[in-house]
Amino acid sequence: MADFYAKETIKSLRKLRQLKPDLFKGWMDWDDLIFKDGALPAKTKELMAVTAAHVTACPWCIQEHVKRAIKQGVTDEEIAEAAFVAMALRAGAAFAHSSIAMAVSDEQRKAAAEAHSHQGHNH
Repeated sequence: MADFYAKETIKSLRKLRQLKPDLFKGWMDWDDLIFKDGALPAKTKELMAVTAAHVTACPWCIQEHVKRAIKQGVTDEEIAEAAFVAMALRAGAAFAHSSIAMAVSDEQRKAAAEAHSHQGHNH
């Protein structure tokens, strides 16, 4: 199986650009527009992107947005905090989703107890 996270894999995007140059350009123009200063400064947007890239676990996004954040004047300390925010969100999602596990467990145990009590009435 191919190593999908190998550095050279990202070069396969060239084929995407060659096959659909107009869509590729539209994507890049849209990305440029989003990361311009607006209600949020570009620096803040790049820090947000560093956090999101960690949450989505995209190594190429991490690399690109850290480079772009540094160009916006972001410090290593800010990058570290952005990574910790991502860690908190990932852990928080696992914590919040544990409620699903507990709810399913409760439902299954309740259903099993009800089935067991109905079996006792059938004898």
